[in-house]
Amino acid sequence: MYEFIEGTIAELTPAYVVVQTGGIGYYIHISLNTYTQLAESDKNNKHLPCKVFVHHVVREDAQLLFGFFGLHERAIFRLLITVSGVGSNTARMILSSLGTTDIQKAIAEGNVNILKGVKGIGLKTAQRIIIDLKDKIGVDGIANENFFQVNNTIKDEALSALVTLGFSKSAIEKVLDKLLASKTDISVEELIKQTLKNV
Repeated sequence: MYEFIEGTIAELTPAYVVVQTGGIGYYIHISLNTYTQLAESDKNNKHLPCKVFVHHVVREDAQLLFGFFGLHERAIFRLLITVSGVGSNTARMILSSLGTTDIQKAIAEGNVNILKGVKGIGLKTAQRIIIDLKDKIGVDGIANENFFQVNNTIKDEALSALVTLGFSKSAIEKVLDKLLASKTDISVEELIKQTLKNV
């Protein structure tokens, strides 16, 4: 739904940033990596213009925005939340503890111990992350960012169609993310059919 929010930093902490634009302040959850980069670009609290790429999470009890300084970190975040048992906050914790390069390297090399070093990540979750994502991380350890940008449109169209059919957005969004992460070339029609089989 949202690609990025551009404005000025009204408030910045290691856990969240408030970006002010058009008279509205957007409360955005961030990783320590994004905090460091935003703090570096906003030295002396000059409230300089900033651009935060976002991922919109819709739950029954809340709508949350997770923000990223760059597309690369968001791509890794979106890969992580396709793994069963890894929610948005857990993915943010992983990104805060390790950073994108370390995460990619751990997954590509099958290094369970690095992932287990993150607070709240046990052996089974670490193994699941590696098994589910190893094929989605390139041999050079770089996630395919273009894949996510192209598939945003496909996901939005499928989501809109399924919501029109009466499905709950929160119930189908994660199914769509998993299907898009596992299928590199899929049409909107096929995505809708596959989602209906997995809801």
